[in-house]
Amino acid sequence: MKTKKLSTKQLTVLGLMIAVLVLMSYTPLGYLNIGPLAITFNMIPVAIAAIACGPLGGAVLGAVFGLTSFGQCIGIGGVSAMGATLFSISPILAFIQRFVPRFLDGWLLGYLFRWLRKVTKNTTLAGYITGFLSAFLNTVFFMVALVVLFGNTDYVKNLIGGRNIIVFICAFVGVNAICEMISATILTGVISVALKKARLILQEEK
Repeated sequence: MKTKKLSTKQLTVLGLMIAVLVLMSYTPLGYLNIGPLAITFNMIPVAIAAIACGPLGGAVLGAVFGLTSFGQCIGIGGVSAMGATLFSISPILAFIQRFVPRFLDGWLLGYLFRWLRKVTKNTTLAGYITGFLSAFLNTVFFMVALVVLFGNTDYVKNLIGGRNIIVFICAFVGVNAICEMISATILTGVISVALKKARLILQEEK
């Protein structure tokens, strides 16, 4: 099946979500720093773009999120303690670890929403599930990239502390991930209802 081109209204939504994401990234609205990790709400505009504009929209917002996240490794828009440490170890790997998970997440969300809407026959339910998945996949991809790219470094070995990798990831993200999933599920779901009413969700051509 082919996908329709983005309409002017959808391009407007995409631009608005980019602006919202940048604003959130450079103000306390996007991050709540707790220890080495931060609770981030930046996946919400990524999920909204994926719902309204499909995989392309999700990928664009995911890329913007990834770039702003990497910026925090070098003090742009705030400082991430973990990001700064990873950057000091390897700037290239730090960029990959910060950028790729967010880009991949946004891109996949566009396809996941499309599939969920087709399977459930319910756009609203698909929107809520997509919101949950935006935070869930962001956490999974981010932590897997951390372990794969930096698992042999003393910094990550000290964080793991000899624990099983799965146990480490669950314990490390803990409350942060739960807060992200709850907020992303509720807000993305509510906004997806508004997008549906405004007919701003990209439709597929049969």
